[in-house]
Amino acid sequence: MLARQTVVYFAANVFSAIFGLLNTIVFTRVFAVAAYGDYLLGFAFATLLATLLSSALKLAILREQAKGDGADIRGAILAAMALLAPAAPLFFFVARMTGLAAPVSAAAVMLAFAVTLYETSQESLRAAQKAVDYLRGTVYRALLVSALGVAVAFASASGAALLVSSSIALVAATALFWRASWGDARPKLDRARLVEMAKAGLPFTFSMSLMALASVADRFLLAELSGIADAGRYGASVDLVRQALIIPAISVSTAFVPMAVRLLAERGEAEARRHLEKSMELLLAVALPACVGFALVSPQIADLVLGPEFRETGSWAMPILAMAVVFQILTQQYLHTSFLLSNRNSFYLINTGSILAFNLIVSALLIYRFGLAGAVWGRLAAEIFGCAQAYALSRAAFAMPLPFGRLALVGAATAVMAATVHMLSAKVSALPPALALILLVGAGVAAYAPIALAFDLAEARALIGGVARRLGARACRSEAA
Repeated sequence: MLARQTVVYFAANVFSAIFGLLNTIVFTRVFAVAAYGDYLLGFAFATLLATLLSSALKLAILREQAKGDGADIRGAILAAMALLAPAAPLFFFVARMTGLAAPVSAAAVMLAFAVTLYETSQESLRAAQKAVDYLRGTVYRALLVSALGVAVAFASASGAALLVSSSIALVAATALFWRASWGDARPKLDRARLVEMAKAGLPFTFSMSLMALASVADRFLLAELSGIADAGRYGASVDLVRQALIIPAISVSTAFVPMAVRLLAERGEAEARRHLEKSMELLLAVALPACVGFALVSPQIADLVLGPEFRETGSWAMPILAMAVVFQILTQQYLHTSFLLSNRNSFYLINTGSILAFNLIVSALLIYRFGLAGAVWGRLAAEIFGCAQAYALSRAAFAMPLPFGRLALVGAATAVMAATVHMLSAKVSALPPALALILLVGAGVAAYAPIALAFDLAEARALIGGVARRLGARACRSEAA
């Protein structure tokens, strides 16, 4: 079931990533660097605000709905979102204080509320393990965000206008899968339930907000110390790396975290740990070769995807950022599950607060000394620090299993893949970027896949065998018909 759920979530996120990639190709060619910087800074603020607004709501959904014991808190969730709306003017004032222009500030606040609505609706589907409906919601969002965004890019290459178009797209996408997510639920002003959600979610909200701030603080520091143009170049590289690499990891964790919650509640710690061992192996088997491979082909990706004013930065920055993502995935998609399972919300706060403080200090010093390069290396240092501390904290919460023997096999398979791609890269350097990228990726997959099957990484043989049996059964039914 874990593998099937992961495949569905992965398909959803890959579909979204493809359209996100198309958006990046268009936007980095149509927008001036400063205008794109406005968009990225506005989007960063919207992400931070949406995290503040939605974290407690999503935590309540995951803890209550995912148990499958008949509890239904969707009415209270809808009421909570409605109660947040009157605070929009205050959030606009805060956005202005960060240095965003008035149109960008207003659009960023609008986007934050749209993201809150969409992501909370998707979380409801995830908790109910409605993977196919989740896929539909992701498809709706990807299509609408891309269609409206590209139209705006050619009509008015303005960062604020692009933020507004994304807001409209998210609201429209949510409306299309509203019934699957919320059913007949209506806002229900249950004061006791709302107070309970606020108390339970406050530490988690604070820590997730700190995490979001830690992930975007370097952009605002770079804009302040080196200019919006450098922030735009840096943001384009960071976002491209995240779009490509975080999505596979999120696809895995989206499947295994609700299952871990349910197994712990119904069958106890031993069963939950066995599930988490398999989940960790699957997570690393997907994420590590993806990150290492991306780092090796970053020059070709930069030439193919990014606009002329963004390519030079991307070619040298993205390999470093890809390595930072490895540690980010281990922290956020795996080790933080320990805090959820143990109800140690304060540990989120400790970890994310420490990451933020480390990131602000180190990035400020490095940016002041090295400019854009300082922001890149500061990001890597912050992710390594955060991963090490999260592991230490998890030992005092719910000790997450680390099957070192199986993980070593993942590392060995990835090393063979990396050596293969590295040896081939010099031979294809003179080819067009698209052709070179296809050859390098194909070589990497050809090197990694047989070893993964030989080692049976993440139970790949069983997954492939199951797919083959289902295809064979369908073929037999077709012949019989």
